[in-house]
Amino acid sequence: ILEVCSYSGYKVYPGHGKRAIRGDGRQFYFLSGKCERSHYLKRNPREVSWTVLYRRKYKKGAVEETVKKRSKKVAKTARAFAGASMAEIMAKRNQNPEVRLAMREQALRALKEKQRAKEAERKAKKMELKKKNVAPAPKAQQQPKAAKKVGKPVVKTGKRF
Repeated sequence: ILEVCSYSGYKVYPGHGKRAIRGDGRQFYFLSGKCERSHYLKRNPREVSWTVLYRRKYKKGAVEETVKKRSKKVAKTARAFAGASMAEIMAKRNQNPEVRLAMREQALRALKEKQRAKEAERKAKKMELKKKNVAPAPKAQQQPKAAKKVGKPVVKTGKRF
């Protein structure tokens, strides 16, 4: 169980610090000998700069917490980019889905038509070449490969062979 130091206000973890019980039964938990000594010397923890009470009194660290809580909010803004003005983008965005779908289909049809034309042109060129070169030149006969020279067989001797 975590305890809180009666003087400094810091956490006292299990196995650390010291517990003092006064004659009237009041319990005190001290983080260190420094805290215990200051308590018995009756030093006011609000006037000792390293204590939690001092930091609370003079609002130390409170500013950092509020700054941490505030986070930047992302604001979405539409901007024009290369090849499209802001007006064009907004016009496309505000179109009906049916109109947009029709435009997409039309663009796809045009692209496919272009590809078909290209393919037909390529085939026509191929046919022309075939007509010009009716019989392609026969390939040169390959000569049989020369037999590899085989040296003397190596006789392996010794422990490992």
